[in-house]
Amino acid sequence: MTPSTSLQIRQSITESLPGAEVVVTAGSPGHVSISVSAEEFRDKTKLACQRLVYKAIAPLLSGERPLVHAVDRLETRAP
Repeated sequence: MTPSTSLQIRQSITESLPGAEVVVTAGSPGHVSISVSAEEFRDKTKLACQRLVYKAIAPLLSGERPLVHAVDRLETRAP
């Protein structure tokens, strides 16, 4: 994963979840781990929080040559 891919992932998430703290870690080619802390997650189920993140990065996971092939680990929490 290139630094620009990591930046694109972070930007996509922070555009959807303003104020979120996002950490993206590269795994094997096309694989990432993402940790997100956002106030938007407060009082939401883990699944609802993960859906918000996946919705934000959906364009990066789709297409013929997606930037991200798989999210190996997704951690979500409220600050």
